[in-house]
Amino acid sequence: MGVFPGFGSWINQNSQQPLKAEAKRSENVDSEEDDFKYPDKIYFDLNDEQKQLDLWHEAEKKHPWHNASPKIKVTHENGFYHMNIEMTVGLHPELLYGYLIDPGSGTFHDLRKRRQLMQNKSRKVLFEKGPRQMMRVEKSVACNVFGVYFPISMDLIIDENRKDLMTQYKKEKVRFMKAFEGNLKVEPVFVDKERLCKKKIPMTREEYKKCSGGQGKIASKLTIDQYYKPYPPFNLPPLSWFIRGMTIKTSKILLARIQDTSIAMRTAIQFPKETASNKHEKH
Repeated sequence: MGVFPGFGSWINQNSQQPLKAEAKRSENVDSEEDDFKYPDKIYFDLNDEQKQLDLWHEAEKKHPWHNASPKIKVTHENGFYHMNIEMTVGLHPELLYGYLIDPGSGTFHDLRKRRQLMQNKSRKVLFEKGPRQMMRVEKSVACNVFGVYFPISMDLIIDENRKDLMTQYKKEKVRFMKAFEGNLKVEPVFVDKERLCKKKIPMTREEYKKCSGGQGKIASKLTIDQYYKPYPPFNLPPLSWFIRGMTIKTSKILLARIQDTSIAMRTAIQFPKETASNKHEKH
């Protein structure tokens, strides 16, 4: 029961329509099958992203970033399980979010074992406006059961906000699950603020950029809240214990792949700035 990619939250409820209403196909948007859509507009500064890539790359040579283990807490109330995940990733927030929602990024491919940990089988755009895109997505997640991986099918409605770096998902059909939904958000972490901003602790990216002289690295805080309720008899012990354990183990495997991807990004040879910019402009 994986939690990536593109899992997120309806944080700005006051400015967004309810899920059921938004799920109706917009007359101005063509539905697409199996085709990831890049936004018409980039909602961040490409030069800042390139600068961050350079800062992380140089810092990794001298003082490699330590990938701390994710914090995972699972509670159970009224038949519902709530899994809260918090993890800090050594990547620029927009870069991390882009890799999480891009099905072609390869983030969830186990190269050593040549196994897809999560696969997008189909996508259909239901609604698109500005940075928001809602899709009906069919996924397959490889769940670890006593060392053997079994595919679990998941049909989800996913709403992404590429400006606020937030997403929400809700099930249409998930194997074993009567209820299954959750939210994800990526927030900036000013990792060099104590070292470079001694007079004032920055509260915004602009303040951080100013007090650090543009030399402060920005990491990402990834937060996930997932809620699920198994169908009978999987909601009763000992089967419920098995489902809970499988959910945690599978999530840890996917989170580890995110950290592995971040290492590859921080240590990769950087492209010239004009090449990186052209690559984004094509999207």
